[in-house]
Amino acid sequence: MAPMLANIRELSFWAENAASIGLVALVIVFSFLSPAFLTLGNIRAMLIAAAILVILAVAQAFVITTGGIDLSISATMTLGAVGFGLSWSAGRGFVISTVIGILTAALVGLVNGLLIARGKVTDFIATLATLSVATGLALILSDGKPIAVNSSQLLRLTTGSIGIFGYPIILAAVIGAVAWFVMFRTRFGLHVQAVGGNDESAIANGISAVRVRIATYLIAAGLAGVAALLLVARIGAAEPAINTQYLLNSIAAVVLGGVSLTGGKAKIVGPIVGALLLTALTNGLTLLGVSQFYQPLAVGIVVVLAALLTRFQKK
Repeated sequence: MAPMLANIRELSFWAENAASIGLVALVIVFSFLSPAFLTLGNIRAMLIAAAILVILAVAQAFVITTGGIDLSISATMTLGAVGFGLSWSAGRGFVISTVIGILTAALVGLVNGLLIARGKVTDFIATLATLSVATGLALILSDGKPIAVNSSQLLRLTTGSIGIFGYPIILAAVIGAVAWFVMFRTRFGLHVQAVGGNDESAIANGISAVRVRIATYLIAAGLAGVAALLLVARIGAAEPAINTQYLLNSIAAVVLGGVSLTGGKAKIVGPIVGALLLTALTNGLTLLGVSQFYQPLAVGIVVVLAALLTRFQKK
């Protein structure tokens, strides 16, 4: 019996720290295979590339902690980017355009929250529907064409840095810190975890599960709007075509980070590390000359292994 318990504890350790252990292992392996991997330039490039995924992973973590999932998050980001681009092209300036972009994205989150919490539509169906609607709206509003954005503020956002830390990853880190504080040091965060743990018990203790669910989808969509700003800054245009890779990787980062897909188990640092791991994996494979066709396969294998390990997480 004792050896069995020891094995379970060992598996639990690996499950709880899968993202951190995996990231360290990747860094060691790729640093040996490619001399360019641990150069300051490549590290800075990886951190900048990871910023969008870090923000989306944090957003997804709030929703998944309640036991839900947001399949529309990538389309929400795309629609927010188009909202920013249209406002900018209309001459409204950077600040107003940023607000419009975030509010446009947040509107999708409000619809998601109302459909799921009030309309009792399952999260899978509701967010799948808004994914399609947001994608269609982005294409209609932009006429299916990228909206060029030439902004000095966005240029500073993409080129500015403090040491090796570019402004995008600094912004992502600030969002992560605020999210951690909200989740673990505020009453709202405790309510999010309570609703995910046991809906009926949370309601019996006076928690409004409806409001909590609406709020989490609003937060997720609002963060997708912030990510949209970084996306526009990165490519210099508001691209109306959805990038499903961000959707899949945001969920993958949360799974790697040890957040339970059944809800009630909150983590913020874990999903952030998961996002860094996925970025490092893609970057390392690219440096090694591995075809992009094989990269999703590698990500999928890593996520499946992490999902299997979650069976041994501490309850």
